[in-house]
Amino acid sequence: MARRPQLTGRAAVLAIVVCAIAMSLAYPIREYVAQRRYIAQLEQQRAKELAEIKEQEDRYRQHFDPGYIKRQGRERLFYCDPGRKCYVVMRERQGQNKGTVAAEKKAVTPPWYQTLWESVEAADAGTGAKVAGTGG
Repeated sequence: MARRPQLTGRAAVLAIVVCAIAMSLAYPIREYVAQRRYIAQLEQQRAKELAEIKEQEDRYRQHFDPGYIKRQGRERLFYCDPGRKCYVVMRERQGQNKGTVAAEKKAVTPPWYQTLWESVEAADAGTGAKVAGTGG
């Protein structure tokens, strides 16, 4: 009895056809997946922008509310309703006292031309420091 070969001509042709079909479908499937991912990104972006538009519309509508306008005038511009006494308390910044405020006022930077001239004089006298990272 003659033994048949395990790989026949028909099996080889069938394997080549299956590989060709798989190769021809690989690119369209990859494009399909990429487009679905892009669509999902666009939908997320659209939802985010719609939420931002809604927020902006809400802020726009607030400007027509008389209560909101009065509240903003009191908080931001320190307006006071007629017949009421309003007080504004000025607080010092943390970590500052009167001595440090006076010291800050005294420590004023000189004008640019004075700084330039002093650097030219220092370079002429040879007392200037060389800046790291410059060629020379």
